Amino acid sequence: MVTLCFDFGNTRLKYAVFKDRELQFVEVLKDAEAGTIAGLLQQIKPGKSILSSVIHHNIEIEKVLSQHSHFHLLSNFTRLPFTAPVTKPETIGADRLALCAGAASFFPGKHNLVIGLGTCITYNFVSKYNQFLGGGISPGMEMRLKSLKDYTAKLPLVNADWNFPLVGYDTRTNITSGVILGMAKEIDGIIDAYSERYNNFNVLLTGGDSPYFAQVLKNKIFADPHLIYKGLYAISEYN
Repeated sequence: MVTLCFDFGNTRLKYAVFKDRELQFVEVLKDAEAGTIAGLLQQIKPGKSILSSVIHHNIEIEKVLSQHSHFHLLSNFTRLPFTAPVTKPETIGADRLALCAGAASFFPGKHNLVIGLGTCITYNFVSKYNQFLGGGISPGMEMRLKSLKDYTAKLPLVNADWNFPLVGYDTRTNITSGVILGMAKEIDGIIDAYSERYNNFNVLLTGGDSPYFAQVLKNKIFADPHLIYKGLYAISEYN
C-alpha cells in the first residue's frame, strides 16, 4: 500500500511517500495546482492520500485526490490518536495536529514536547495520557530575519548562516548571531520551564532546521525533521 502525505505550509508545499509503512522520500512541490497534483498521482499511484494545509489551497485539489485515492483532509473533524481538550479545537492548525499525532503514535505512554521549526516555532505538549494540552507559538527564523529588514530603516535582509560567531563583527554576523542564538536560547528556556512543571518528558525537535538547532541546544532532544509526515501517515491509518 502506498500512501501520499501532503503538507501545505506557509513557506513550502511538500509531500512524502510511504510504502508498506516505511517513509520512502520527501519532495517539494513546485505549486499546488490541480494539474500538478494529478500528474503526481499518475506517477505514484497511491492507494491513500492525506492533506494537511494551513493555507487557502485550491479546492480542486481535494476533488482530484478523492477521485484517484482514498483521500482524507485533516481538520478538526478528523479522528485523532489523542484528545484535544481545548476551548476551540477548530482553531488548532492542521500542522500541529499532525505533529501531535506523530508524538502520540511513536512515543506512546510518555509526556512529549514537540517543537516545530517552520515559518513559526510551535510548542506542542502531549501528555502521557494522549492529551494535547496546548503550548505556544512564536516567530520562526525567516520571519525574524525578515522583520529586521521590514521594521528598520537600514538593516538588510540576510540569509541564515550556521557558522555564526558569538560576538558578531559586522551587520550580517550580528544579525545571524542574534537571531539564531536567540532562538536557541528561547527554545532551551521554554524546555526548562516545562521541566519545572513536568517530570520526565521527551523533547521532539522537528522541521527543516531541526538538525542545525539540535547541535546548539543544551537540552537533550530527539531530532526528526520528518515527524509531521509520520504523524500524517498515522492519522491516515487511524481514519
